[in-house]
Amino acid sequence: MAALYSPHLLSLAVELANYPFDKDKPAIGHARSRTCGSTISLSGGSPERIDDLGMRVAACAVGQAAAAVFAQSAQGRDAADIGHTLDELRGWIAGSGPAPDWPGIAALEPALPHAGRHEAILLPWRAALDALCNERAGG
Repeated sequence: MAALYSPHLLSLAVELANYPFDKDKPAIGHARSRTCGSTISLSGGSPERIDDLGMRVAACAVGQAAAAVFAQSAQGRDAADIGHTLDELRGWIAGSGPAPDWPGIAALEPALPHAGRHEAILLPWRAALDALCNERAGG
């Protein structure tokens, strides 16, 4: 079994600096883990698809790595694509399906045996769906 906090997983958190959260964007979403309290807020320039992504992440290293993996390949994806990947992620972490077809997702594989980290993996996709499905009134 691979170490949970590998240098690669830990290094992904640094990439989050490339995605500053902007509270004034028209698409804002939030997600919180019930198991560990981690949170992600996501901002975007479009309520139709991920565009001009920004994130504020208060999460463990697994949650930060998941946010970075999400951010690296989220540009241009719509709610249907994000929802499909979220469903695949749920199956993958439950051991009932293959890894989703999302670039870089293998970096999160060491967290699979750690049920307490599963919700942290889902957070960025959940926050993205919230942002894409809940455009703020007055933009």
